[in-house]
Amino acid sequence: MREPDHENSSQSLPAQEPSVTAHPQEVFGATQTPGVQQPSALSIRGLAKRFGDKIAVDGVSLEVPAGSFYGMVGPNGAGKTTTLSMATGLLRPDFGTALVHGVDVWARPLEAKKLMGVLPDGVRLFDRLTGEQLVTYAGLLRGMDRDVVKSRVGELLAAFDLQADAGSLVVDYSAGMTKKIALASALIHAPRLLVLDEPFESVDPVSAANIRGILDGYVASGGTVIVSSHVMDLVQRMCSHVAVVAGGRVLAAGSVDEVRAGSTLEERFVQLVGGGHRTEGLEWLRTF
Repeated sequence: MREPDHENSSQSLPAQEPSVTAHPQEVFGATQTPGVQQPSALSIRGLAKRFGDKIAVDGVSLEVPAGSFYGMVGPNGAGKTTTLSMATGLLRPDFGTALVHGVDVWARPLEAKKLMGVLPDGVRLFDRLTGEQLVTYAGLLRGMDRDVVKSRVGELLAAFDLQADAGSLVVDYSAGMTKKIALASALIHAPRLLVLDEPFESVDPVSAANIRGILDGYVASGGTVIVSSHVMDLVQRMCSHVAVVAGGRVLAAGSVDEVRAGSTLEERFVQLVGGGHRTEGLEWLRTF
């Protein structure tokens, strides 16, 4: 993933407890039916992280329903990457917990990571391996049977339209091909939860359509996807649920229709986060 998000907030966390402890945030998630317990693929409670005196994540609590396609949107530096890093065991939180299908990510890390496939943004792959070798390595690293790995690698390469390039070094792959081979590596062990940080960044339209098709099929079969993206239209069309994050806090979350409240997701995002600017003083641009 990229470097952890450093917020511009002037707040600082107290010495012993995050600010959320004194003033708890709402636990955001899917609308609950009275008397019906809805399972969560990911349950985040009070996650907090600071770097020096800057708050990156300020007591985030979130419920991601099992079987959902969950989008996480926010401006640069909102805390999305830091939150996902803590939720997947890549970055230790200062406070809070993260449960994947009821398994504590930090108390039982090996068990939790068996349930997850993670695609960090900007991570360096072993790019001196071929695509086939990389996905094979990912499966063997997880202790999978070699014959099972071989079978799944072939199916994944075919699904991602990478068969012709299976013997090419990953270093020679395009951005779209690199995303696809990394996603194949995250899927090799058939996880119940996929966490993808900016999976469509720098990806060509054909590769993006291929990735969306794979993810739609994964969710339709019962898997859960969490995707961080800056592309509001893509999230609105692709996701069933969304969380808007800014300043290390969740501003709104729920089904996409609930959050956008009759507007487009982009319009609602600007309303929640702010940042719309007036254009006075640019009259010189209107001289044509």
